[in-house]
Amino acid sequence: MAAEPVSLVLLQLNRRLCVLDTTQVQGRLLLSDRAHLLFDLHKEVDGLREAELAGSKIGTTKRGIGPCYASKATRNGLRVCDLADQASFATKLRALAADAAARFPSLKSNYSVDNEVTTYAGPLGLAARAAGLISDTVTYVQTAQGSGKRILVEGANATLLDVDFGTYPFVTSSNPSVGGIISGLGLAPKHFGCLVGVAKAYTTRVGSGPYPTEIPDSDGGDAIRQRGAEYGTTTGRPRRCGWLDAVALRYACAINGFDSINLTKLDVLSGMAQLKVATAYTYPDGTRSTSFPASVEALEVAKCEYETLPGWQEDISKVRNYDDLPATAKSYIARVEQLVGVPVRYIGVGPGRDALLIK
Repeated sequence: MAAEPVSLVLLQLNRRLCVLDTTQVQGRLLLSDRAHLLFDLHKEVDGLREAELAGSKIGTTKRGIGPCYASKATRNGLRVCDLADQASFATKLRALAADAAARFPSLKSNYSVDNEVTTYAGPLGLAARAAGLISDTVTYVQTAQGSGKRILVEGANATLLDVDFGTYPFVTSSNPSVGGIISGLGLAPKHFGCLVGVAKAYTTRVGSGPYPTEIPDSDGGDAIRQRGAEYGTTTGRPRRCGWLDAVALRYACAINGFDSINLTKLDVLSGMAQLKVATAYTYPDGTRSTSFPASVEALEVAKCEYETLPGWQEDISKVRNYDDLPATAKSYIARVEQLVGVPVRYIGVGPGRDALLIK
């Protein structure tokens, strides 16, 4: 179960349900009746908003996620439970479209609310196909927890893309930090048994926004991108690559309260003579800080204070035992642990499922 997608559960399924034989997943795939519906309307609005920003674009995927959350926040969004009453659903969707058209008059030339209503509420629409999958997932999850079942919750995106704690406004529209589990699933925090933070052995960012540890492509950033296949999973956009930022990672660990870290893609750093880790930020006025700033303007002018560590030349992608790692690789891991104050429990050395070391 994913913390963010639960609240936009039809984002990936809204078109696939047209061809999905729901009998194949009956009882295994549940759609939360509280999840907000993401429409083609939201995707159109997403594109129009991004076009308005011109040179200051957020870098959205234009999939409509932000506008869907905006509808949720302004309390005129539609939820999965609204699919049960087709007449009421159509009225609400038309009202939502009229509100969007008032803000973006050109919307009418590219979007038909009548077609959208038919897609969902028609006799062969998504509402009918989804009916057997809709469930009270809050009760389902709480019942599972109460009966002693183990629940694995996987979150999307990263803490620095959190709408509250990230590099605002260059963030996503939700809380991909640990708070998203509570707001997305309704699972009480006292039931959290173990929190594992996933962090790369270097840093990446896709889209716009300040990035203090970014390595210029000509200085090795592109080499890391190629070795690590750093391209957006959804969009294919090349990710920006940089050195590990211990300031940002320590901040993320503190917000989430991680019990341990899964340090991934350590193998990508193989062959580099030296590795850098940012340990503090300095600002134009001479101020030095080990805290992550709230202001993107401050982050844009921050300079990194780096610690340089020796690299390793060995190919570690075939290593399956922690003790077999090069000494300098183990030293790098140990230094990361010291800087962020959280133990590294898992180390990824390749893309395969078996390429995971346990420390």
